[in-house]
Amino acid sequence: MKTAVPCYYHLDVEVSPERVGQVSRILAAHLRYWDLDNLVDPVCRGAELLLRAIDEHATDKHTSIEMWWNGQHLITAFGDDDPDLRPDQDLRSCLADIAAMSDGWGCCASDTGSKIIWFSQRARAGQRVPLVPIAPEPTLREGRTVPREEPVAALAAAAPVSAADDALEGSR
Repeated sequence: MKTAVPCYYHLDVEVSPERVGQVSRILAAHLRYWDLDNLVDPVCRGAELLLRAIDEHATDKHTSIEMWWNGQHLITAFGDDDPDLRPDQDLRSCLADIAAMSDGWGCCASDTGSKIIWFSQRARAGQRVPLVPIAPEPTLREGRTVPREEPVAALAAAAPVSAADDALEGSR
């Protein structure tokens, strides 16, 4: 059975209005290369929303974009070093749109003081190969009958009667 190969991609970009479409096409090309055509639209829409918001509100336009594919989830993260860019104020409408179209999202600070905004997309069933192969089921060399296929009287006759059963029968 073929298993999914984890993938990683990193891109550093200086955000400008003309670079937004270019970065979107680059991310789409990598997703298609990884056979994730179904995730191109939501990931590119989320990337465009974040890049336009960074271009509009940030003073430091440098950002890093990373994508991780683990066989079941694709995580896309944007990191920037602008201390003036506040996700809770400047990016509120952008993050609301990302939350609506992704399976998960978040914002956190890194050790260097930069911010990381990420969102994830899950591959739907039947679209990708599972990361862990399913173990084969054991087989029997001879067939066994299901106990309820035999008449109840035959089962009762085959079972030995114990003293506890005699006590129960006597109390009725």
